[in-house]
Amino acid sequence: MNIGEIAKRVGVSRSTVSYALSGKRPVSAATVRRINDVIAELGYRPNASARALAEGRTRTLGLVIPPASTRLTDVQLSFVASVVEVAAAYDHDVLLSPSGGDHDRSFDRVVTGRRVDGVILMEILLRDPRVDRLTTSGLPFVTIGHVVDSAASRWVDVDYAGLISRCVRHLADLGHEHVVLINRSDELVASGYGPAMRASAGFLETAEGFGMTAHDVCCADDPAAGLACFEQILERRPEVTAAVTINESALPGVQRALHRAGLDVPRDFSLTGVIADRLALDFHPPLTAADVPAGQMAQLAVDLLMEQIADPSAPPRHALLAPPITLRSSTGARRRS
Repeated sequence: MNIGEIAKRVGVSRSTVSYALSGKRPVSAATVRRINDVIAELGYRPNASARALAEGRTRTLGLVIPPASTRLTDVQLSFVASVVEVAAAYDHDVLLSPSGGDHDRSFDRVVTGRRVDGVILMEILLRDPRVDRLTTSGLPFVTIGHVVDSAASRWVDVDYAGLISRCVRHLADLGHEHVVLINRSDELVASGYGPAMRASAGFLETAEGFGMTAHDVCCADDPAAGLACFEQILERRPEVTAAVTINESALPGVQRALHRAGLDVPRDFSLTGVIADRLALDFHPPLTAADVPAGQMAQLAVDLLMEQIADPSAPPRHALLAPPITLRSSTGARRRS
């Protein structure tokens, strides 16, 4: 079954059927109804490649993820799944492409091969050459995170600096004087990874403003690293009574280290940070934290990208999300010695 047979049954030209399917030119409502009735009767499904050629689009979005050798965090996986779901609502597929390390060729193929109508780029550095490459290519794109000079691009991000600052203020109000930030890995911080750098800046600036002693500690993204990192904190900084974190993958190890040390939360030690709600609720006791709204970020990113695809001349927009900090049971007043 092809467009010619549909046109013959309806009594119209092949081009009329094509225009009715693609929406590139107006077709009368009555004709569209007759075409749709025949399509439904015959069970016709347009060839994806032919439709893409006719529309000048692939109906596919590229999602550039961290290297395949890197285990995605729970929030990253949730974001990927949400992008696929939102794109499907737009009748678009999603092509996953790793970036970084030995995978730069994959990113190059996405940019130069025109396999996709637009790109969502994850894990943005403060100065990210991939953003420069996409800008030069003219391919529509949205970033999750933002570079230093971000006025000309479309992006969605969480206000890590502001939220971590509010976490420190909360701990200061509870009387804590010695605090630590459990940040992301050394490699990410050294590369200029946006969330890690902005969290560090907000943490140190706010702690200094309250006269607190503050330490910024890097930690790899896995439970074993979280265990080792926290045990080192207790050994080297025994005066620390509270921690702030953006490292969700290290949390189970931090939990084990607290248990091993016989520290009660929040009686002996307080913990807070920017962590997805479902992970914060899995902590014992539930974690005082600001959410990382992966679903909302995915919806906004796809919306912004589809807007740019439809109208490349539209002015760039962005969204900086600042979810509320939900007070739970993991923070309490500093114990007086």
